[in-house]
Amino acid sequence: MGKQARAIVELSLKDLVKDLNKAYADEWLAFYLYWYMAQTVSGRAYEDMKEMLEKVAKDELEHATELADLITKLGDVPPANPMDLEKMANAPYLMPPKNTADINRIIRIVTEAEAGAIEVYSKIAKKTLGKDHVTYQLVSHILSEEVSHEEMFENLLER
Repeated sequence: MGKQARAIVELSLKDLVKDLNKAYADEWLAFYLYWYMAQTVSGRAYEDMKEMLEKVAKDELEHATELADLITKLGDVPPANPMDLEKMANAPYLMPPKNTADINRIIRIVTEAEAGAIEVYSKIAKKTLGKDHVTYQLVSHILSEEVSHEEMFENLLER
């Protein structure tokens, strides 16, 4: 964002970037969790679950990329040290189940992660509504994808 674009933001850029960096950390943790579980899942219907987890992992990585771009445009940089990601995140890393064939546990973990993301992006959307149109549009877009992810996995639990 140029000077004028940053100037029309009607809230603290420092606080906003802090929120975005925390969401960025969340996305990296989610990406790794989903990617890891996609690589290790076993048992019944593991191929379908692997495919779903890989797709959602790609979405989470895309979210991290979009957030990094916005953070940079706001005049800051996302965290460079991967060791800082869990410290910065809104929630701790959710450990994958030891039993890689426990599809229901995988689904519950993913559903919990998505619920947390929905809460984070909902708060940022409310904070930026009418005050920072660019950030609001991005987090609304990400929020809609997180809502879809949650619904997709919740529907699997109901079967």
